[in-house]
Amino acid sequence: MRLLTFTTTTAADPRLGVETDGHVLDLTALADHARVRLPHDLLGLVQAGPAGLDAARRLLDGAYPAHAVHRTEDVRLSAPFRPGKIIGVGLNYVEHVEESSRSLDTDKELPPRPVLFSKPATAVTGPGAPILHNADLTTQLDWECELAVVIGRTAFRVSEEEAYDHIFGFSIVNDISARDQRRSGQWFFSKGQDSYAPFGPVVVTADAIPDPMDLDLSLRVNGVTKQKSNTRHMLFPIARLIADISSGVTLEPGDVIATGSPSGVGAGMVPPEFLAPGDTVEAAVELIGTLTNPVVDAR
Repeated sequence: MRLLTFTTTTAADPRLGVETDGHVLDLTALADHARVRLPHDLLGLVQAGPAGLDAARRLLDGAYPAHAVHRTEDVRLSAPFRPGKIIGVGLNYVEHVEESSRSLDTDKELPPRPVLFSKPATAVTGPGAPILHNADLTTQLDWECELAVVIGRTAFRVSEEEAYDHIFGFSIVNDISARDQRRSGQWFFSKGQDSYAPFGPVVVTADAIPDPMDLDLSLRVNGVTKQKSNTRHMLFPIARLIADISSGVTLEPGDVIATGSPSGVGAGMVPPEFLAPGDTVEAAVELIGTLTNPVVDAR
């Protein structure tokens, strides 16, 4: 299923929906029509576990009342939900390790364990929403297209073999970074400012992604391709990331792991290129979609 959060011109409150056959079905309206109990938001559906997904799937098997069906062009998508935790992974593609060592003064050796950092939930913004460029804080606003893993089941000290049992689905995170706001090597303010975690446009359930370790991903700025790679080039694959993080941090339903960026970031260009107001950024992952955001002046 391709799950999403949306509003319409007639319903300003966010709704839980599913994208299918060029339409968006309002799962909340379907549940009310069928008198079925279903969480009214996507985070609640994630937290409901397999029973919630099963209930949603059963609703799709029946007839749809007219008021529950919307044309895609008539809805506006929001971020799927606000995660409890966003755990970022740095330096997780070999070529990105090389370009970072050259342009960002990171270690040129491959990391022996995943490099982790956090982004606050307040950094999340949705499809079409602005990425804020504040020239008082940065002149080096950068992009990073990343596959996002949505946790669906509590994970603590799980093995790599068990890791996929804890995944609800997959989405996209654009890991926006103010490269000139790293503080003594710490990345929180560089990567955690408001709007620095565009998320969406949908969450695709795990059963609909045959192999998340073989997905093309790319990023364009103003229509020009800057990043192009495949998740098979991750240094630490998804199962290893979940096992490593959960060795000391409990992953809960609704947490998101941003699995790292391939090469082609702005700081690695010769000469460097950075985002400016008026730019449009499109991050795309195969089988998920494209996450598009404009860059606006925040001052």
